[in-house]
Amino acid sequence: MRHVQHLIRHVCIVSAIFLLGIATGCSKPADKPKASTTSAIEMTQSSASKLGDLSEFRTIAADVAGLVDKNDLPAAKARIKDLETSWDSAEAGLKPRAASDWHVVDKAIDRALDALRANTPQQSDCKAMMDELLKAFDSMKAKQ
Repeated sequence: MRHVQHLIRHVCIVSAIFLLGIATGCSKPADKPKASTTSAIEMTQSSASKLGDLSEFRTIAADVAGLVDKNDLPAAKARIKDLETSWDSAEAGLKPRAASDWHVVDKAIDRALDALRANTPQQSDCKAMMDELLKAFDSMKAKQ
């Protein structure tokens, strides 16, 4: 959550600078932007989607996928609980931004949860569902 707040703060600063430049009638192109301004813009463009910054959720999913690749399904099952909990707590803030995108990711999370929570989870099924989930997260970045 701190990462999101930090990112939002940088975006607000960059936006304010831009708007002040317009309001003051600045016609001269700005000199080379400062590194911190550029990195905030780049971070927004690279990790944000219509839903906002999903990198925290994708990081957890990547952790789970790594555990599945190692065939440590009990640890993967425990770690995906973190994803489920954080995703559910963020629903009220994310879903209104882009409900159809939210549902795509939510369904992929549900399928991954089902695979890992099966009575006898199969590594191949879990891997397929985790690959699908990671692709769902990645597709959100492409839809900006």
